[in-house]
Amino acid sequence: MMRAWILPILLVLCGSVLAAGLIFSETVGPAAAVLLVFVLLAAVNSPLLSPRSIGALEAQRRSAADGRPVVFWRPGCKYCFRLRVRLGRSARQLHWVDIWRDPAGAAAVRAANNGNETVPTVVVAGQPHTNPDPAWVRKQLSRSA
Repeated sequence: MMRAWILPILLVLCGSVLAAGLIFSETVGPAAAVLLVFVLLAAVNSPLLSPRSIGALEAQRRSAADGRPVVFWRPGCKYCFRLRVRLGRSARQLHWVDIWRDPAGAAAVRAANNGNETVPTVVVAGQPHTNPDPAWVRKQLSRSA
């Protein structure tokens, strides 16, 4: 769990150091702007804005019952973030598995990607698809409904 917070913490620390340097040079306005940018970057990369995750076994059980895809992801992954943003509200209908929190999920991703933990990996009807186009995922989601 701590691994997911490393990048946001580093972003806030770097922003704080830069802002402090600007404050010491008596430029308070730009210091506030720099700090705000770094805090926003930290928020975007934090687990707070991440989808609600469930375990891999539970996700597979739910997917078998309702036919919706399972998305294996991890915090800080820009491709996972892109998928989540481009799916919009329909992202809530997917079953999300954080591979950093669930060892079974990480094992499933490694099995699908020749030993690599490449995410996002979307499983539709038992078939894994690595970093698929968000439009394709949306189409698969509409088919399952």
